[in-house]
Amino acid sequence: MCFVLAGFMIMERVNQTSSVSEFILLGLSSQPQDQKPLFILFLTMYLVTITGNLLIILAIHSDPQLQTPMYFFLSFLSFTDICFTTTIVPRMLLSFLSEKTISYAGCLTQMYFIYVLGNTDSFLLVVMAFDRYVAICDPFHYVTTMNHHRCVLLVAFSCSFPHFHSLLHTLLLNRLTFCDNNVIHHFLCDINPLLKLSCSSTFLNEIVIMSEGSVVLVTPFVCITFYSLRNKDLKQGLRKLMGRRKS
Repeated sequence: MCFVLAGFMIMERVNQTSSVSEFILLGLSSQPQDQKPLFILFLTMYLVTITGNLLIILAIHSDPQLQTPMYFFLSFLSFTDICFTTTIVPRMLLSFLSEKTISYAGCLTQMYFIYVLGNTDSFLLVVMAFDRYVAICDPFHYVTTMNHHRCVLLVAFSCSFPHFHSLLHTLLLNRLTFCDNNVIHHFLCDINPLLKLSCSSTFLNEIVIMSEGSVVLVTPFVCITFYSLRNKDLKQGLRKLMGRRKS
């Protein structure tokens, strides 16, 4: 629903104002002799990434012993990594061969999904850290606490909340005016290079990036750090307790 709304407003914006209908992605190198080696390198890395994550998903779903919350979250993390990589790499490979231009709507669509999938990765890592925290700190209630219904809700939250974050930045970027300069010094459509190309005020965008963006980025990191430190302290306490019992 968020993506449909964003797409509609982006297309409406293209039809109404902008003198820029497409952007040029300069990529990693502008030297012609570098394009084929870079294409082979990133194609190989892309295939290895996709294959590795697919093997993880297949291994988890084919082994009944791996049907636990930890591997349930890991399979979704692997799927998100596949989607995130596919959002960036195929378009970058195309720019190595010939086409370096990307439409206005295509650029904002890529940026939208980069932020959605990148933040989904972060929130899934928080959920996985919480899962380990419950397993270590409250092992007797782990099965009831991390039941299948709750695991599905945690994954649903991790996948849905980033859409609001991404939609906010996409719509705020969509209200800007882009004039003659349409060259992006990057291999993907990111918000900072696009803000530099705008010929209208970007004050509101920068305020939102510093406030809302910082909260969305810092919160998962703080949660992961907190759960990791608690797990580490508990493990050290258990080691000391076992050592005293042996002595």
